[in-house]
Amino acid sequence: MLQINKRSPHSDDGSGQPDKPFLHSLNNSLKILKRQRPLVSLIFLCCLALGFLYYFITPASFTADGTIVIDKRKVQLFQQESVLSNVDVDTATVQTEVEVLKSDSISLAVIRKLHLTEDPEFVGPSKGLIGATVSFATKLFSKQESETEFERESAALLKFNRQRTVSRLGLTYVMNIGFTSQDAAKAALIVNTLADAYIDDQLNSKYQAARRASRWLQERISELRTQATAAERAVVDFKSKNNIVDAGGGRLMSEQQLAEVNSQLILARAATAEAKARLDRITTVMDQDVGDASMADALKSEVIIKLRGQYLEIAQREAIWAKRYGENHLAAINLRTQMQELRRSIKDEMRKIAESYKSDYEIARTREKSFENSLANVVSISQTTGQAQIQLRELESNAETSRTLYDSFLQRYMEAVQQQTVPISEARLISPAMRPLKKSAPRLTIVLLVTIVSGALLSFGVAYLREASDGTLRTTDQVEEVLQVDCLAMVPVLRPPTPRTTNRSDEAQRGRPNPRLQTANPDWLRYVVDAPFSRYAEAIRSVKIAADLSGVLKSTKIIGMTSTLPNEGKSTIACNLAHLVADAGGSVILVDADLRNPTLSQKFAPDALGSIGVVMGNIPLEDAITMIPFTNLHFLPAGPTSRLPHTNEILASAAMKKVFDLLRLRYDYIIVDLSPVAPIVDVRATGHFIDTYVYVIEWGKTKVEIIERGLAEAGNISDRLLGVVLNKVDTSAQSRYERYHGNTYHQKYYAKYGYVD
Repeated sequence: MLQINKRSPHSDDGSGQPDKPFLHSLNNSLKILKRQRPLVSLIFLCCLALGFLYYFITPASFTADGTIVIDKRKVQLFQQESVLSNVDVDTATVQTEVEVLKSDSISLAVIRKLHLTEDPEFVGPSKGLIGATVSFATKLFSKQESETEFERESAALLKFNRQRTVSRLGLTYVMNIGFTSQDAAKAALIVNTLADAYIDDQLNSKYQAARRASRWLQERISELRTQATAAERAVVDFKSKNNIVDAGGGRLMSEQQLAEVNSQLILARAATAEAKARLDRITTVMDQDVGDASMADALKSEVIIKLRGQYLEIAQREAIWAKRYGENHLAAINLRTQMQELRRSIKDEMRKIAESYKSDYEIARTREKSFENSLANVVSISQTTGQAQIQLRELESNAETSRTLYDSFLQRYMEAVQQQTVPISEARLISPAMRPLKKSAPRLTIVLLVTIVSGALLSFGVAYLREASDGTLRTTDQVEEVLQVDCLAMVPVLRPPTPRTTNRSDEAQRGRPNPRLQTANPDWLRYVVDAPFSRYAEAIRSVKIAADLSGVLKSTKIIGMTSTLPNEGKSTIACNLAHLVADAGGSVILVDADLRNPTLSQKFAPDALGSIGVVMGNIPLEDAITMIPFTNLHFLPAGPTSRLPHTNEILASAAMKKVFDLLRLRYDYIIVDLSPVAPIVDVRATGHFIDTYVYVIEWGKTKVEIIERGLAEAGNISDRLLGVVLNKVDTSAQSRYERYHGNTYHQKYYAKYGYVD
């Protein structure tokens, strides 16, 4: 709605390329700093002064540093494994040791060893202005009671922890210890004492851990000894109850007997088989002829072999004699008789051998049966023992476990006793702290850097907050950006002139007098006539030029002057604009249409009937128009309006429009002073006779939100808005917002054209 006379966007430069967001933000920041230059300078100088004050009143402090290493390759005094398991040194372990170094127990050990509770640096008031102020306030508002030892230690510990630093160096096993003190020698002493306290704490913790472990192990060993003895006794009792005898080598007697009987049974069965084989063989041989050679090989008896040899020899002789002398020869018959005797003897011998073999076979079988019976008995006993052996193994396992655990704990106990006498620490001091030669704080460069940065940030922050919370219009750019309309002029604030002398020769050379010398107490309503070369008059000329350029196609103009709130100077600008046109010889009339508060009418024609009389038909228009004294300006006052509650109805009436139509026929310029937008609605009823509006805004006072609200409600003004006039501009302060509107540019450039302010 507010797009009338909108200027080209600032995002386009001369080349037609859009500005970058960063450059735009930087430009806005620089503008803010420029506009708030006095505040920024004051805050920055205060910060700088505080920084220098802090540097000069703060006592010097010195920082000493020492380094401790956690050695992974610690010396092993004993070959056996430590009773306290050694955790591998890793990142978490080193960080844990850093926290141990920061612990209150280590710090309190140093405080007590060095008697820091008696040192004024730790328990006395702090030096410097801030410390003295805090100490004084503490004493003033706290009860005066003597401090206990605990309170003194707590106060010393608090300061000690603030001045001590512990950090790990990169990813190494090295820890750096630092301490800051007002005494260089004291700082080095505290660092070294802190390292010693840490190592002592490690040794003491290991000693206490070993002592607790040995005490616990001793109690545990006593329990385990009792458990092992009870378990072993249970094994013995169970063996005795179940007749389980150990044969040595981890075997039971029943198992050994079973193996032996089984072996003897196998041998007995082999002997029985062998005896039966001999018996079967002799039986087979007995059925064979004596002369069969296999018989002698099978029997292998010397008697039979001898008899058989005799038999074979006689048989050979018998064959010879029978062949020679015949079978019936007596000698042959005798030989055959001998052979018969020998055969009978062999058979008898064989029967004896067979009876012997049969007896051996029976004995072998009897022995085999005996071993089978023994094996059955042993197996029966073994089965019974096997059932009990399951429970026996469980008892033996428990006894063995108890004995092993007892032996292990006994060994650990001996190690704990050894460690208790010689504890080992993994940490050692590799770089003792030396007395620092240079102070660590305060440093001038750091103080200056912090002061400059903080001062810049604080000053810019305050400036930005002040700028953001301003909520008013101070520049033409703000008007065009927020309201999207042209800023016609920036009218400076009118102040009484300061008397000063002027060179008469300069006035003669210029050919015109100085208006400042002519008017000691100027009339602000006709200031453009009294001071035609002033910046105020030039600003009013800008409004007239804008009106002329916007209405080149019209023969007459009706320009309405309005504002958001009262006392923004719209009436003064309207009167001066009318005087400017009249002084230049133009046909112009000034109309007071602010029927609720007719300021101009009360000034120039307080008793006239004015436009109200014309609308009511009481007087003709010619009689209502008056002439402002000492000028060529015609004026139409409002008339008596004190008893008119519905002034908006009068302004919206056809009679009022008829009045302005008649004025159009007589005058080239009709300047109308209207009521403000926010308090009353009268100005909204003037759209049927006003050609264009000029919106007056008081510089740096009227809030933007009120302006936007007023324009949004008065649609007729927004649609016909010629532009905005920033009134009551402080030119000395405006140079910080727009340099070309400030006094510097005016004095350097504009004064050459005869401007006098």
